[in-house]
Amino acid sequence: MEMDDRDRALASGVAARLERLIGLFRSLNPPSGLSLTAAATLATLERSGPRRLTALAAQEGVTQPAMTQLIGRLQGSGMVIREADPADGRVVRVRLTDAGREMLARRRAVRAERLAVILARLSPQDRAALAAALPAIDALAGAHRDGDPPAAGSYGRAAQYA
Repeated sequence: MEMDDRDRALASGVAARLERLIGLFRSLNPPSGLSLTAAATLATLERSGPRRLTALAAQEGVTQPAMTQLIGRLQGSGMVIREADPADGRVVRVRLTDAGREMLARRRAVRAERLAVILARLSPQDRAALAAALPAIDALAGAHRDGDPPAAGSYGRAAQYA
């Protein structure tokens, strides 16, 4: 798809705003001992269901050895379990546990409470504009998620939040 000057300007503007939002997102997260990559991996498992470790590594933009270490830590803390793939017992899939799901829910609840305080400072027009933008934000995230995996050599989602 060819991009024109308007598309480039929009992409530049969205990228700049995402940087600011990522900073806000980081500040809203409660201390939980989870890295952003760990939290993103748990959220991927919640959204997508059990996944092969290689698929998780590709989705999160990290190497397979790095994902193997991360899953080991998450399994040690009870957030995920490894299980045999029902279609091929030689394949191991990673599944979110109830404890992992509860951790995500707690993190989201704290973020929502903290964000509600900030939203209350905005004008009704700005809050309405944010509400109206939610479907477009979902479409943007879905278009990325449904497209090609992150480029080889990517340093993962956590690097994007730095």
